[in-house]
Amino acid sequence: MSENIHGFIYEKDTDGIVTVTMDMDGPVNAMNSQYRDAMQNTVAKLETETDLTGVVLASAKSTFFAGGDLRELSSVAKGQEEQQFRMIDDDIKAPLRRLEKLGVPVVAAINGAALGGGLEICLACHYRLALNTPKVLIGLPEVTLGLLPGGGGVVRSIHMLGLEKALPLLLEGTRLNAAKALEVGYVDALVDDADALITSAKAWIKDHPSACTQPWDRKGHTIPGGNASNPAVRNLLSVAPAMTLKKTRGLLPAPERILAVAGDTMSVDFDTALRIESRGLAFLITTPAAKNIITAGFFQMNSVNGGAARPKDVEPGKVKKVGILGAGMMGQGIAFSSAMAGIEVVLKDLSLDAAEQGKAYTARLLDKQIQRGRKTEDDKNTVLGLIKATDSYTDLKGCDLIIEAVFENIELKNNVTKEAEGYLTENGVYGSNTSTLPISQLAEASAKPENFIGIHFFSPVDKMPLVEIICGDKTSDTTLARAFDYARQIRKTAIVVNDSLGFFTSRVFGTYLDEGARLLTEGHDPVLIDAMGKQVGMPVGPLTVQDEVSQELTRKAAATHRDMGVLGSNSDCAVNIDLCETMVSQFGRGGRYHGGGYYEYAEDGSKTVWPKLYELYYNANASVPHQDMKERLLFRQVIESLKCLQEGVLRSVAEGNVGSLLGIGAPAWTGGFLQFVNTYEHHQDTGPAAFVARAKELAERYGDRFTPPAIAVEKASAGDRFQ
Repeated sequence: MSENIHGFIYEKDTDGIVTVTMDMDGPVNAMNSQYRDAMQNTVAKLETETDLTGVVLASAKSTFFAGGDLRELSSVAKGQEEQQFRMIDDDIKAPLRRLEKLGVPVVAAINGAALGGGLEICLACHYRLALNTPKVLIGLPEVTLGLLPGGGGVVRSIHMLGLEKALPLLLEGTRLNAAKALEVGYVDALVDDADALITSAKAWIKDHPSACTQPWDRKGHTIPGGNASNPAVRNLLSVAPAMTLKKTRGLLPAPERILAVAGDTMSVDFDTALRIESRGLAFLITTPAAKNIITAGFFQMNSVNGGAARPKDVEPGKVKKVGILGAGMMGQGIAFSSAMAGIEVVLKDLSLDAAEQGKAYTARLLDKQIQRGRKTEDDKNTVLGLIKATDSYTDLKGCDLIIEAVFENIELKNNVTKEAEGYLTENGVYGSNTSTLPISQLAEASAKPENFIGIHFFSPVDKMPLVEIICGDKTSDTTLARAFDYARQIRKTAIVVNDSLGFFTSRVFGTYLDEGARLLTEGHDPVLIDAMGKQVGMPVGPLTVQDEVSQELTRKAAATHRDMGVLGSNSDCAVNIDLCETMVSQFGRGGRYHGGGYYEYAEDGSKTVWPKLYELYYNANASVPHQDMKERLLFRQVIESLKCLQEGVLRSVAEGNVGSLLGIGAPAWTGGFLQFVNTYEHHQDTGPAAFVARAKELAERYGDRFTPPAIAVEKASAGDRFQ
């Protein structure tokens, strides 16, 4: 006989072993209110059993357990921390504590992913069996969502593995396959046959009837590697905060709180540590960082990857043969990503030698993977066999997609469009990898502008996860769907935007460079300017990144835009453009790969400020509060993102957030440049009202470029948020 307890199927066999199969409402088992009721009632029933010999925890879903209910967590408001603490401690931790103290062996039969709360349930069992399949992923990834494992994950990991082994897993949110989880110690044994998983769990219970006490509940238990009095542990706890701060720059509270809980765990008893852990999670749940990361990094990312922007009435398709025009930095990266996805690639350049050099890029990347044990020589030969290097347009015949990746010169792009698109299959798609030039204008050179679309990759293509798809005035829904499907086929996240100069990502990124240039011309120390960019959470400072992009490229792009009539002297980024022009034309400072720009670069990779930069611009009397400097660099990008949404360049808030995170390097704590507005705090206000008030302050001090766009003012007036 089986009994359904709020979605837990309770079955007791003739040997006295109860199998609890989690089969909750919805596609996955999650740590929500239904789970809390189910676990409370299940444990209560187990405690009343008179001839109980063991318990097997299993799942009826393809995943074992998906973790916390993020919708529930993200809806918790500030001021509800005490309520959350009680719920975590009483409704989640207490039943698991009772489960591991039942007095009989409890085994987790892990058939699929057990992440976050799923692993925490398993850690409260006395033994963990996992199916030896790629479907099994084990880990505590809460830190990547701005949270900490609050169901006992921090405390039990440390008591089971020791601080040295557990801390990296907790701070990095590492996801382990079954074999690695076994090696680490999160799993005790692997089972190859899915049908044998539960029977193996029962067999272990029968063979180990007295294995019913957790290590931390045994007399004389010590944490592996020692507690806080151990010199090695003391040393680790003393250096870990500085190492963590170097990575987070103090902008992400979750790693810091995990460290604090870990340190306390080494000094107090087990149950006290559990309560401290509960307080840590209750605090983090209501932080803006957690809300931002969960909103953009989980919900909006899933929406974008799920095809929210893809036309629904177009059948899914796959690219079989792609032609790539230009075997330079971008073209060779696109070729690699395409061939790795099993697509036949034709890589064309002006000379066969240049095309072969582009193909060699794939060989070099694969050699690195072979050295790391991730690929074999056979894998390398298979991928290289998919890439044909050529100098002839005729080899493009039969391509269902051609991507042009030549220099940002409209005449050159128009010429290759006319030469190449005739080799496409009927209704094949022609994409331009331009980063700034308007797609509608480029499509004028096409015989089929409805099949013309922008497919903007980011450098280096093999590492950057984003593709920005740009629709021109005449781009058809079918073309958009095919471009989107191709991006997903090569395992990229695709956002879809409408046409404009710079589209979304390049347009917003340009404001970061421009504000850095403005700060420089105001007389501020270049080292300080770059430091402020990093302190706000950008990957690198604006002057450093301008050197990487190169002043020469910025100057040439601006000249091209002026020739096209799409950039006037009143451009929002005019200061940076003028500064780049001065650096190149007067001083020959074209950027890092042109002999140096704002910085001089040594052979060992170190850099120092170009001395003449101080002579030209530094003013010791220039003074701006550091907070203003940081917010100027951040607000410029946020305001430009809002303008893109207001003008219809951005089609959705989700794409703005995901695009800014993956393509521009928006600080993780912001949740993207639009989500940042939702949780911004200023004085007594939070959200758009606070953002608008602060933007007006910046506008009064530093100029109209900080005037909040109408769309933000409207949200503030309505008490609404960007969703």
